[in-house]
Amino acid sequence: MKASEIRKLSTSEMIAKEKEYRTELFNLRFQQATGNVTNTARLKKVKRNIARILTILTEQKKGES
Repeated sequence: MKASEIRKLSTSEMIAKEKEYRTELFNLRFQQATGNVTNTARLKKVKRNIARILTILTEQKKGES
């Protein structure tokens, strides 16, 4: 997900997306531990998406102050 796409979302949608990505990350880590993960690059993409969402949420909070 690109930062421009994330910026179009509302705050509640961003939080929901973050939770969704965190669940996916948990499942991917679990699969990796058991040796069943097929796409290891997806781990990195999910982590970056979480970081993007958190960064944009922080920017919005600072902009409100």
